[in-house]
Amino acid sequence: MNPTYQIFLISDSTGETLDRIFLALKAQFKNIKYEVHSFSFTRTENQILKILEEAKKNENSVILYTIVDNNLAKYLANESDNKNIPCFGVLGNLILNFSKILNQKASHEPSGQHELNDEYYERIEAIQFTMNHDDGNSTNDIEKSDIVLIGVSRTSKTPTSIYLANRGYKTSNIPLINENSLPKKLRDNPQLTCVIGLSTEPNRLVEIRKNRMNSLKETENRNYTDIENIEKEITEAKKTFKKYKWPFIDVTRKSVEEAAASIIKIHEIYHKNAK
Repeated sequence: MNPTYQIFLISDSTGETLDRIFLALKAQFKNIKYEVHSFSFTRTENQILKILEEAKKNENSVILYTIVDNNLAKYLANESDNKNIPCFGVLGNLILNFSKILNQKASHEPSGQHELNDEYYERIEAIQFTMNHDDGNSTNDIEKSDIVLIGVSRTSKTPTSIYLANRGYKTSNIPLINENSLPKKLRDNPQLTCVIGLSTEPNRLVEIRKNRMNSLKETENRNYTDIENIEKEITEAKKTFKKYKWPFIDVTRKSVEEAAASIIKIHEIYHKNAK
């Protein structure tokens, strides 16, 4: 019987980086049972000792950490070793090696990635813009969008837009009901900005829409979940994408992160060709 591992994620900042690294790590192993214990803003030896006392209670504890203060990181590593708890620094060697390549010392400041610089404010602006331009809202200034996502209902437009916004891209998303439902600005000038279509397989879309209808306790709108109607919607959407020469991606088997990665690549190509 596989043991349940107690994964202790210790960070001197928000822990966001460590969370993502662990998600990528666990995806490499099919059969793993685990419970995550997250500790953010860990910046004192006393905090570390309390965490290690908790970790010591289970023989299957594993520690992953992102601590940029060298002394504190060494303290955690040494104390973990004394207590025979596996402990792995995620950024330590990477920072050291990158420092050698750049020939400069790292700042070793916690929350360095959250510094209130121009990049931070641009990302906040992108999030605000995206929230204001969700689901076809505020299309009068659509040319200010870095990316415009278009697709039929329930093709992950909103979650993908929000993810892109967190990466700093001002993103509008527009539900595609028919060609006439598109903003006139885009119909008149299809290359006004980077427009990308989202598509999916009809059978998958039926399931998603049925789940949505069940959650809303809606039973009357049968066309919304009818397979033939959905097949027609997707076919017409693809025709629209091709007519306006907009690239599109199939999101059926893609996570939001994977879809966003494809979209960012298309955005890069768009800007290269626009030069």
